[in-house]
Amino acid sequence: MIKGVIFDLDGTLLDSMTVWSSIDREFLIENGITDPPPEVSDVVKKMTVDQSSQYFIDRFGLSCTKEYVIKRIEEMVRQRYEEKIPLKPYTTELLDFLDSRGIPYGVATATYKGLAEAALKRCGVFDRMRFLLTDREYPTGKNFPDIFLGAAELLGTSVSETLVVEDSLHCIETAKAAGFPVCGVYDSVAEADMPRIIELSDYYVRSLDEIINIL
Repeated sequence: MIKGVIFDLDGTLLDSMTVWSSIDREFLIENGITDPPPEVSDVVKKMTVDQSSQYFIDRFGLSCTKEYVIKRIEEMVRQRYEEKIPLKPYTTELLDFLDSRGIPYGVATATYKGLAEAALKRCGVFDRMRFLLTDREYPTGKNFPDIFLGAAELLGTSVSETLVVEDSLHCIETAKAAGFPVCGVYDSVAEADMPRIIELSDYYVRSLDEIINIL
């Protein structure tokens, strides 16, 4: 029996993952790295904002501070979150279903908190969430289960009855290791990880409306 749901944001509720892969490259090019390696986004997507900013400095020998990297990348992507990035199809229908069944839900994400809040408000679903947790509250991000455990506590549900809905392999690995039931969600950016995601997940969907049938 699922009594609460923890949603990831980027690639799960928001159709935003391609934005991040392009922004990483744009930032590095802006800072003199003329040919950023194609795998850089795959590396940093497993990191917190703090970790990825330090990685850029160390890996590419940038002379700027970590605080500058954090601020500049947020500036570069802010307009897209505030004005353009859409919800994934059937997000609203899924939330309506959860509300009709009295199942509480919230968001746990590695995205900048201000950007996540701006996008959710523009899309009209921010006030429906019990919480929005980021690495501001949990600096270790999703490589450790603390953010999922904290989310379950806010929902008032046990680990075994709290469904984690994620599109990223490393997040699914963390949630599964902590004992959460997991629903993997298809996103084109994670295509290479799909076989392993399907193997690990209790459920796997290509569209969010399929979760309604699962529940």
